[in-house]
Amino acid sequence: MAFIDEAKFFVKAGDGGNGCVSFRREKFVPKGGPNGGDGGKGGSVIIRAVKGMHSLIDFQYRSHFKAERGEHGQGKDMHGRGGKDCIVDVPVGSVIRSVDTDQVLADLTSDGATFIAAAGGEGGMGNPHFASGTNRTPRIATNGKAGEEFWLKMELKLIADVGLVGLPNAGKSTLLSKLSAAHPKIASYPFTTLEPQLGVMQYKYHEPCIIADIPGLVAGAHEGIGLGHKFLRHIERTSVILHVLDAADENVKENYKIISNELALYKEELAHRTQILVLNKKDLLDESDIETLIIYFRLYCQNVMSISGEMGDGIDYLKETIALTLEQGKI
Repeated sequence: MAFIDEAKFFVKAGDGGNGCVSFRREKFVPKGGPNGGDGGKGGSVIIRAVKGMHSLIDFQYRSHFKAERGEHGQGKDMHGRGGKDCIVDVPVGSVIRSVDTDQVLADLTSDGATFIAAAGGEGGMGNPHFASGTNRTPRIATNGKAGEEFWLKMELKLIADVGLVGLPNAGKSTLLSKLSAAHPKIASYPFTTLEPQLGVMQYKYHEPCIIADIPGLVAGAHEGIGLGHKFLRHIERTSVILHVLDAADENVKENYKIISNELALYKEELAHRTQILVLNKKDLLDESDIETLIIYFRLYCQNVMSISGEMGDGIDYLKETIALTLEQGKI
């Protein structure tokens, strides 16, 4: 299934039903009083966040959502039935914006959270509402109000506990496959991962956590180079950032600065997010070289460790560190 994280769509709530002009016509009562029913309220378009959805792909096939209109009132004081709401299910983490103003209208961050995207129109009033001492046979009723209608846009920000970041080919996909049961595409060339991947890490007696691997970032990602701005938003909600570096790359120190700079330029608070720095591919270096790198990077991040994603070396210790770091953040 393709991963779609942006969509534009149209919502139209139901119009209210019209009120009715009617009079009682009973035997021996030739001029009965008014008994026109009210119109029913139009249905609303409601957006609902649902756990288990991870993409907006459904919006590729349907972009218009319309609720049912209210029924018209009838004689004998019969009120019109209200129109059915139109429920639109979206992934948890969806952000709804106005197309016209780009204003955030709703941020659905929990399972079951709802947002009334378009409110149904009120039903019209039947003629009994207009009866008075001077007008006992009103021939007046009102029409129902029109339901709201809007063009909206939606973007998805994944809900994950841990976000994997790094340059292309740093080994993030391999690491995700070792930390969780996810099976991302893995190859020895850059940009293997072209869309965010999710995995669930389970470790011993700790609570499961969700890990998001975003495609490799490049210099200028915060400005959209390499689609960076689209990918970076998927780590905005994470509690911990797992910064993965290719320890065997001769430019490893410069690579760290590139990604750290992109995080800060995209959103300053990301630069201060709890971070675990992972020196990957330790199997390609001497132990002394690894120790030298660990000492150097501890000048920037206290939580530094070395692993080999390919060989599985250090994975259990990394899992424990992630679990404990998340638990400490919840205290």
